[in-house]
Amino acid sequence: MNYRMIISTISQLLRVEAALMLLPVFVSLYYHENIEYVFIMVIVALFLVSLISGLIKPRNKKIFAKDGFVIVALSWILMSFFGCLPFFISGAIPNIIDAFFETVSGFTTTGATILVDIESLPKSILFWRSFTHWLGGMGVIVFVLAILPHKDMQSMHVLRAEVPGPSVGKIVSKTMVTARILYMLYFLLTFMEALLLCIGKVPLFDSVNIALSTAGTGGFAIKNASIAAYDNLYMEIIITIFMILFGINFNLFYLLLIKQFKRAFKSEELCTYLTIVVACTLVIAFNIYTTVDNITTFGSALRQSSFTVAAIISTTGFVTADFDLWPSLSKTIIVILMFIGGMAGSTGGGLKVARVMILLKSAYNEVKKTLNPRVVRTIKIDGAIIDAETVKAANSYFIIYFLILLISTLLVSLNGLDFATTLTSVITCLNNVGPGLSKVGPVCNYSGLSYLTKLVLIFDMLAGRLEIFPIIILLSPSSWKKNR
Repeated sequence: MNYRMIISTISQLLRVEAALMLLPVFVSLYYHENIEYVFIMVIVALFLVSLISGLIKPRNKKIFAKDGFVIVALSWILMSFFGCLPFFISGAIPNIIDAFFETVSGFTTTGATILVDIESLPKSILFWRSFTHWLGGMGVIVFVLAILPHKDMQSMHVLRAEVPGPSVGKIVSKTMVTARILYMLYFLLTFMEALLLCIGKVPLFDSVNIALSTAGTGGFAIKNASIAAYDNLYMEIIITIFMILFGINFNLFYLLLIKQFKRAFKSEELCTYLTIVVACTLVIAFNIYTTVDNITTFGSALRQSSFTVAAIISTTGFVTADFDLWPSLSKTIIVILMFIGGMAGSTGGGLKVARVMILLKSAYNEVKKTLNPRVVRTIKIDGAIIDAETVKAANSYFIIYFLILLISTLLVSLNGLDFATTLTSVITCLNNVGPGLSKVGPVCNYSGLSYLTKLVLIFDMLAGRLEIFPIIILLSPSSWKKNR
């Protein structure tokens, strides 16, 4: 373990977080809220910590693979801790565990909240809360790679540890250029959504916050009733479209940018993702139209189902309807969508469509192999053979994922809540979705849970967003042995 390089890299990340925290300071000044001192105190603390840690100069600047995982895991924990201090110091969230829960939920783009009255908070606090989604969506460290120079091989280990999906590749030859392209596309899509919402006469502050939350597929809203508070069809259509877009692999957007339309639209993962969205939308629409009394037209059923499916599969978690009141079939589909999540290389959470495809094809091949052992079968996606290491990694991930799910569910069950609340609170946090069912449903929040449950869910949110391995490696004693 290259301790000095780990400390040096994290000190740079903390300086970047301090600089980014200037944005809510400007928001506070603009709206004359007089709480800018809260953010300034944290900025000073961040600079002091980064300055002191920055004094430790690395003798060897090489970053090993396990160093990359540890850097990512420690960075997210430390940035979440410092990120929660404005909530705590301002009194917006007077309990430090609740403040940490809210901030981890923000950075991991989960969107699970402990806040009861969101609309009473100052605008600068609301902006910082939404901005954590935007930073966490594409990845805090990817942002740093985009603006700070790093050696390519070093930064690739860090990129692999943070970017979601069964495998990570560079769009172009240099990692730093890849990071810049990703953030350029990310910024442009966010700007487009905010602009379209403003055109629809949504207030500017609301438009920006909604766009930030949608881009990160997080789902923090600035209204107590989430998007349902606006009751605006145009707004829902725009948000639905962008939720689906942000659940798509950003590599495909790059292919469109360089006019390789055929390669982009022939993506097997994209076809599977969109097929799931359309099929689930139609099934849920028919189900709730025929069974829910207050839905009188198929159009209103389609409006609710399309928004909800987009919100859940992209793991954004915005709400326009209380799907906890829907029939069992619809709720079951929603829970399944929580597991699937968005595409690999998107800002969405969940297992990822690509990983689910690999797991299903691997299982199918094993069944075929049992029937005909002599036949050699390979797994292909987009006509390319998936190597054995990627298949093995997907299977290992799946096993560890469900072990964490089971252990977390057992620990949360100590809270004494009903089964639906216990199970879906873990599912929704591990998959970075936000709303679950029953007492953590779309019109409820996580404020009533015990501190033990919140700590377990904090671990789940971090493990889910960082794809498990960075957190596991961070907690492994063997990882902390010095490299010789």
